[in-house]
Amino acid sequence: MITLADLAALQRDHGDAWASPVTPVVLDGPRGPVAIGDGPVTLMGCVNLSRDSTYRESVATSPADAVRMGRIQAAQGAAIIDLGAESSNAKAARVSADDQIDTLMPAVKGLAAEAVVSVETYEPAVVRAALEAGARILNMTGREHEEDMLELAAEYDAAVVMCFGETANVREIADVPPDADPIPVLLDHFAPRIAHARALGVDKVVIDPGMGFYYGNLVDPTTRARHQARVLAQGFRLRPLGVPVCNAVPHTYDIFGDEFRKAEGFYGVIATLGGTHLVRTHEVAHLRVVLRGLDELEVR
Repeated sequence: MITLADLAALQRDHGDAWASPVTPVVLDGPRGPVAIGDGPVTLMGCVNLSRDSTYRESVATSPADAVRMGRIQAAQGAAIIDLGAESSNAKAARVSADDQIDTLMPAVKGLAAEAVVSVETYEPAVVRAALEAGARILNMTGREHEEDMLELAAEYDAAVVMCFGETANVREIADVPPDADPIPVLLDHFAPRIAHARALGVDKVVIDPGMGFYYGNLVDPTTRARHQARVLAQGFRLRPLGVPVCNAVPHTYDIFGDEFRKAEGFYGVIATLGGTHLVRTHEVAHLRVVLRGLDELEVR
C-alpha cells in the first residue's frame, strides 16, 4: 500500500532534487506553442497502427482511422499524438521500414494540423519520412541507429523522447534491477546520452524511463506493477539531468481486471505527484479530468 508516510519519506530523503532546474521543451503546435516542463502536465495520446498492440482500444484499423482517433484525442486534451506502426510487445510481428512508412505517413500528414505529432520508431528511414511529413517528435525506442536518428532530429529541429534501454530496440528482451533503487541506474544511463545528443545539435530532449516496455525479469504482474509505481513516484529525482520526464502510464490488467481502463488515471496520479512532465496515455479523456482534479484541489 502507498501511504502518505511513504511519500513523506521520499521527500525527506530525496527532496533536494526538486531544486534542480529543468529546461522546458517548447514546440510550435497548430494551436500554439506546446511546452513540456514544469507547469501543467502535458498529455500525449497514442494511436497504434499495429494489430499486435495489446491495448485494443488504441488500435486503428487504417491510416484514416488513425486520423479520426487522433482528432478525438486532440479534442479531449492531448497536445501530442504519438503514432506507431509496430507493437513494442516482444512477441509482436516486426514491420519493415517501408511498411511502416506506407502506414504512418498518411496518418502523420492528416494529424499534423490537429496536434503535435510524435512517431514511435527505431528506424532512421521512418524518422526521415515522418519528419518530412510534419512530425515534430521522435519517440526513439531503440539504440541501434541512435546516431543517425539524433542527426535527423538536429537537421529538422525536432524533439526526441529518449527511452531507457541498451538493446537495438525494445522488442529485444532485457532485464531491469527491480529490487534495487532504480534511479541511480537511470541517471547513469541517460546522462551520457543527453550529452551526446546535445553535441550533435539536439536541444529538445525528453527522457522516458521505459515503464511501458517488456522486461524479462518483470513478467510477474505484481512485481512489474510495483517496479512501475516505484519509478513513477520518483521521477523528480531525475531533475538533475535538466530535461523533462515522460512516462507511459501502465494499465495492469491483472490488478484492475475489467476496470483496466481506469488504471491509467490511477497511475497518472502517482506519475504527476512524482514529477512527470509528459504523460503518454491511451485514455486521454479520463486522465485529463483526473489531472484537472489534482490541479484544482488542495490538501493541507
